[in-house]
Amino acid sequence: IAWGGEYTDRMSALRLLAIDTATDQMAVAVVAGERDFCAQEDGGARASQRLLPLVFELLDAAALQAGQLDAVAFGRGPGAFTGLRTATSVAQGLALGIGRPVLPIDSLMIVAEDARPRHGIHELWVAMDARMDEVYAGAYGFDGQRWQVRHEATLMTLPELRAAWQAQPPVAVAGSAISAFGERLLCADARCLDELGTDRAAALARLARAAWSQGAAI
Repeated sequence: IAWGGEYTDRMSALRLLAIDTATDQMAVAVVAGERDFCAQEDGGARASQRLLPLVFELLDAAALQAGQLDAVAFGRGPGAFTGLRTATSVAQGLALGIGRPVLPIDSLMIVAEDARPRHGIHELWVAMDARMDEVYAGAYGFDGQRWQVRHEATLMTLPELRAAWQAQPPVAVAGSAISAFGERLLCADARCLDELGTDRAAALARLARAAWSQGAAI
């Protein structure tokens, strides 16, 4: 169901909550007009305990009530099941309670958007450790205004990922799989960005803004 609600379409007055708990790092952001209030903490098992308190801490910092939000954005994965369940249930519960739409955000794209301004990268693969010798992987390109999906985010074995990279050699690779698998990942000549940035919450806020402007609310 596409959202055609009566809430503001002026970016200067936009108010969004954005949450992502798909990885070991929990990212939360509140968009209040042109200002972003962001926080990143340890996720995993802590996410279920800290997510809601952190949400309300940031809303307080932004001087907003939940009912003033235009939408709730959340990382839709791929990622760890427990983390995805946490973000999805909190987003759905809050949005239902305040009568607002949700904005699903590709969790791997958050990693790509975090890497873009820090490294000047506009074409890259994101590869995140999925445990059990598997990887969450997807390819993205930034056209100057928005991200385009080159390869849909999916769960891959290492041989499957190598085959994809033989068909479409990566310019750059970002994500936790680089340090998790090392040389087994076979990044070849790609630029490897193995560290996860500390600004993923800010990246999440930017993607939430973009999703709203592109009419992605449901």
